[in-house]
Amino acid sequence: MCVNYTPSRKDLFEEKFGAAAPDAEWKNEIWQDYPAPIIRHDACGQRQAVLASYSMLPKARLAPGVKRFSTMNARAETLAQLRSYSQAWRGGQLCLVPMQHFFEPSYESGRAERWQIGLKDASDFAVAGLYKEWREQDQLSYSFTQITINADQHPLMQRFHKLGEEKRSLVILPDQNYDAWLACKDPQLASGFLQLYPAELMHSQPALKAPGSALESVASDQTSFIF
Repeated sequence: MCVNYTPSRKDLFEEKFGAAAPDAEWKNEIWQDYPAPIIRHDACGQRQAVLASYSMLPKARLAPGVKRFSTMNARAETLAQLRSYSQAWRGGQLCLVPMQHFFEPSYESGRAERWQIGLKDASDFAVAGLYKEWREQDQLSYSFTQITINADQHPLMQRFHKLGEEKRSLVILPDQNYDAWLACKDPQLASGFLQLYPAELMHSQPALKAPGSALESVASDQTSFIF
């Protein structure tokens, strides 16, 4: 699973993704509940970038007394069953999550080491996501999750996470599929987009350690995960 990534830069947004960047700021690294840009189709079928909270059910939306659980990643296999995602999945609330690279832990050295993963040509890319709308008086706010698929046989993504754990990967979408993905309203057809990206087009390398405060915050919330 991915709990941390580097979002696309605002100055490259329109050129790369064909949508004006949101008129807001976001951090250089995105963690649970941080605001980040996503792209969806507006009512006219045009790409629209909005700022959304990374976690389908943000902490601020949980009822008092409800135990915190993570909805940063949604397993493709259970999108239609889990209440956290099923309504958005059936409703075709599909989005793109633009980024430069994402981070995963490698245990090949015998201990956890942070690695960054991106494209071999170093270009920005987008992964498949779901979003949710929240009505607040006269305006809407948004939250999102990233979709993951099994990667046990992927030459690159099988290298991450602990030995014996199922390997998972985000779904990197080819540029030419962006609008078809965003416009898809049939869950069965949408499932066809959820494919592993070719390993030969990807690149990985050791990354700088994550900021301690952010890492500790995520770790403290990992007692209960909904994938």
